[in-house]
Amino acid sequence: MSTRRSITVGPIFWASLIFTLGAVIALGVASRAQVYIEVGELIPPEVSVQTPLIYFFSAVVILGIVLFFIPVSRLRFMFRILFLVLFGWGIFVLEILYIPWIIAAVIAAAVGLAWFFLPRVWLHNILMMLSLASVGVIFGMAIAPWAVLILLGVISIYDVVAVRFGYMLWMATKMSESDALPTFVIPRKIRLWNLDLRGGGYRKIMQTPAGEREFSILGGGDIGFPLVLTVSVFFKYGLAESLVVAVFALTGLISAFLIQQSVLKGKPMPALPPISAGSLIGFLIVYFMM
Repeated sequence: MSTRRSITVGPIFWASLIFTLGAVIALGVASRAQVYIEVGELIPPEVSVQTPLIYFFSAVVILGIVLFFIPVSRLRFMFRILFLVLFGWGIFVLEILYIPWIIAAVIAAAVGLAWFFLPRVWLHNILMMLSLASVGVIFGMAIAPWAVLILLGVISIYDVVAVRFGYMLWMATKMSESDALPTFVIPRKIRLWNLDLRGGGYRKIMQTPAGEREFSILGGGDIGFPLVLTVSVFFKYGLAESLVVAVFALTGLISAFLIQQSVLKGKPMPALPPISAGSLIGFLIVYFMM
């Protein structure tokens, strides 16, 4: 995230709205999936915390090596195709429980191609939100709440270290040259929601000094990981309990913006630690009091 020196409400509002809509959509799809599971007497797969941790850190290391040794100009098309597939997959997962899979696949492909040829800020943010809602459903269904909390804790530590030593900013800056970045871009002005992210749009955002930026950047993981926990709590405990966790995760997200704006004066900040802290408090309330 990046903000000006004074408290700016806009980025906080839009980030809160993104998370809230993502949670509502993820819980709605999870409720539908739960019906299918119960009617079909299905047993969802159980994934230990080691598996997503191995995947996460392997992806971080491999991506870092690739960005270091290969010019991003050679990777631009590959990254954009990867995002097209990921966005299409996210839409497909949300649709498949409601409409025939062929229609779902056609819509998903059309939406992915729309982003590929017209990556406006508003479309990018919507597809990021929907894809992370799908991630929340898939992984929240398979990973137990305590395992998700461990995952959040470990990745929060990585978040702090990566920001402290500049690795996160370096990787984001490098990827911004590919016109594809797994972040939410939150404009300060309404007209900028229609900005085309191709042709250096991302690079201009990342290279502008923090105090002069017209955008805030919110990492996809800052939304995706608490959504996984929210859905996991839903399957383990129920809807009311998952909403408690979601509210406290949202409180952590808002706290991250406030800390960055008022304390760090716009400097880069790892948002996941306060989000994880809020999520943990919410889960402890659910575990011990509900």
